[in-house]
Order: sequence, then structure tokens, then C-alpha cells
Amino acid sequence: MKLGFVGLGKMGGKMIERLLRGGHEVVAFDRDPAAAAAAGRLGALVADSPRELVESLRPPRAVWVMVPAGETTRAVIEELAGPLEDGDVLIDGGNSNYGDTIAAADWLADRGITMLDAGTSGGIWGLTEGYCLMVGGPEEAFLRLEPVLRTLAPPDGYALVGPNGAGHFVKMVHNGIEYALLQAYGEGFEIMREKKEFEIDLPAVARLWNRGSVIRSWLLELAAAALGRNPDLSGIKGYVEDSGEGRWTVAEAIRLNVSAPVITLSLLQRMASRRPDPFAAKLIAALRNEFGGHAVKSEE
Repeated sequence: MKLGFVGLGKMGGKMIERLLRGGHEVVAFDRDPAAAAAAGRLGALVADSPRELVESLRPPRAVWVMVPAGETTRAVIEELAGPLEDGDVLIDGGNSNYGDTIAAADWLADRGITMLDAGTSGGIWGLTEGYCLMVGGPEEAFLRLEPVLRTLAPPDGYALVGPNGAGHFVKMVHNGIEYALLQAYGEGFEIMREKKEFEIDLPAVARLWNRGSVIRSWLLELAAAALGRNPDLSGIKGYVEDSGEGRWTVAEAIRLNVSAPVITLSLLQRMASRRPDPFAAKLIAALRNEFGGHAVKSEE
């Protein structure tokens, strides 16, 4: 199948490589000349602009967008909508907010263009392991793009999960769960590390737990690899960023009156990691001194 692909970053570049290996033709575009050149070396036809990319495809066309969520995605969709025609399909594979996705799908539908939202999980390992694809949109468009989805995903690793917006909604919740899993592993390994008298070999425990344990997982395999390379994680600052999906998951839980304390607390812990000397902790220390005369440590 011939596919247009806009966005050749850490994931997009690997995705087109997997598609090319699978026998698909890819017309690629990225505003970064180095990323575009790398795609050309892999065998993609490189376009100089989104319009040229669209014009290089025969109708009915399909164009996959893999750029940062928010304003960047909106701008790319609007730019592509000009040359795209009735019957074409645009796929947003980024981490867009599902509300934005529904609005974009309606806007494109008014122009005769069908949209699929493909929540994409797999990170930098997707090239070799495949990408889990959570797709929202019309079934007809899903079936038309199935050869592409089948190539990108591992066996049974893609599905139509609902109408437009559902794909990005499911991916949002997926990432919220990821926050909680990462937090649990982080806390557990810190508890073991602080039990100094046992001198626990953390990489060995991570490998052990992946052999029959009920908490075995790919994340635990990655933990074993990271700890094996750097047992003390020296040189790594404990600053944990978030890309938005955890916040959206918590906000949606509140709207739906669903109790989600673990995901919520994992998000709040990420925020706490960015403030090495929080004012709230200072105030708590001061209040303990005021009411109980508890000692206060001075800043060095």
C-alpha cells in the first residue's frame, strides 16, 4: 500500500522503516531536513512539502500524521486538508486529546475527508517489537488501512476500539495506567535499596521477578536492563516529566465520578519530583516546630 507520512521523529522515523520493510511505499515529509534525508536513505520518497506529499499519492489517499499533540497537530491537519480530497483518509497517530480529535474529525468530515485516530504505543522499541494500535473511526476506513496497521503492529496488536476519539481516549487511559505502574516499580525498588543490611542485588531481583512472578512485565525487563547498566542510576536526576495524558486521565475520572487514587497520586508524585525543596514541606516543618517544638533543619 502507498501511504503518506508526516512526522519522522523518534517514533515516526521507526514506523516508516517498519512499513518499508513490510513492502509498503511511503511518501514522507518532515520539516527537519536531517529527518527527511534519513527517511530517503531508508527508501521513502521524500516530499518537500505537505502539499507535494499529497500530490504524490493517487486518490483515494491515506496520510499518517505523527507529530506532537496540540497546536502542531492542528496546524498539520489544516495544512493537509487543503490538497486532500473527498474520500481521502487522514490518520492521527499522536497523543492528541480525544476532544480535539473529535473536533478535528468533524471538521474534516465537512470537507469529505475521513479521519482515524490511532493511539500508538511501543516507543523506540516499536521497530522490532511492533506498535500497539488503538484505533477510533469509521470501520470502512479502518478496514481500508488494515494492511498498514497489520504491518506496524505485532500479532493481534491492533483493533478498532470505537468511533472517532475512542482511539485517543483508550491511549490516554493506557498512559494513565503506565504512570501508576512506573510509580509502583519505582517505590518498590527504592524500598529494597534502602534496606542496606540485606545488600539486595536490584538487577537480579528485576530479572527474578520476570520468571513466573505475578508482577512480571516488559517494564520490569527494562528495569533490569537499566539497573544492570547503572545500579545506582548515577548521573540521572529524579525529575519526571509528563506529556499530558496522565492529567487528562485524572480529569476524565473526576468528570465520570470514577475513583482513581493510584493514577492520581502517581501524577502528583511526578509533579513533586520537579520541586527539590517544596515550600509545602518547609511550612510543615515550621508548623511542627511551632506546635511541638520539633527540630527544624537549616538550609546549608
